[in-house]
Amino acid sequence: MLPWKHVVRALSVLLLTAAASLAPTAAQADTAQVEAAAGRGWNDFSCKPSAEHPRPVVLVHGTFGNSVDNWLGLAPYLVNRGYCVFSLDYGQLPGVPLFHGLGPVDKSAEQLAAYVDRVLAATGARKADLVGHSQGGMMPRYYLKFLGGADKVNALVGIAPDNHGTTLSGLTKLLPYFPGAEDLLKTSTPALADQIVGSAVLTKLNAGGDTVPGVRYTVIATRYDEVVTPYQSGWLSGPNVSNVLLQDRCALDLSEHVAIGTVDRIVFHEVDNALDPAHATPTTCLSVVG
Repeated sequence: MLPWKHVVRALSVLLLTAAASLAPTAAQADTAQVEAAAGRGWNDFSCKPSAEHPRPVVLVHGTFGNSVDNWLGLAPYLVNRGYCVFSLDYGQLPGVPLFHGLGPVDKSAEQLAAYVDRVLAATGARKADLVGHSQGGMMPRYYLKFLGGADKVNALVGIAPDNHGTTLSGLTKLLPYFPGAEDLLKTSTPALADQIVGSAVLTKLNAGGDTVPGVRYTVIATRYDEVVTPYQSGWLSGPNVSNVLLQDRCALDLSEHVAIGTVDRIVFHEVDNALDPAHATPTTCLSVVG
């Protein structure tokens, strides 16, 4: 039998080759999705923030996500409530279409920094608000802490973020038993390695405190998260922090890691509250129809 690392490499090559072979079709589909999103008022760079919602909202997708698919629910929800909404792709790997958020977290933060500058220049706003799912709720903290983002961001809302890393339901604890596994992970998909509990990136990010002055933080987590484990890894400590457990808002809500960031309208209502706390209304199970 082949050594396990050779099997992993072979599977990686097959997956990447298959993805590359689909690139023209995938690119066409992606273009169609982007055009459809823009037609609904999202990623409209002519949008000017209103007095009611004076800051543009930048949506930051999660690992394996992209600027469209991750936000087919939340982006229209916010647009319909009067926000200027934008989303970016980051962490792309060469030859891998549609599935992004795989590059090194620090480099992805640089991409976010450039995109926020673009949004602020287009809208004329002084600051933006950020909403991110999974890695997209954690990675912006690198931008805030090390790349000057604190001066350009009013609030960060993280939906199921892995702020202190994940054990991936215990699977990451098995890596030391497979020689070379961690090195292979860092080489092929750096973002996955960066999100493991105790990674160098997370150690740097969380040293000296979770937050930076001047930014409001909201974390929304679900008890049923099977990707960010334990789910409490997402919690932040420090001033201007609100940690929200979804089931405290609606005990009947069974959303796991993907659903909480893509389709859960109770979460969408809580995001709206976090973006506009002056006009917040109670989030309950009935918010699903709001």
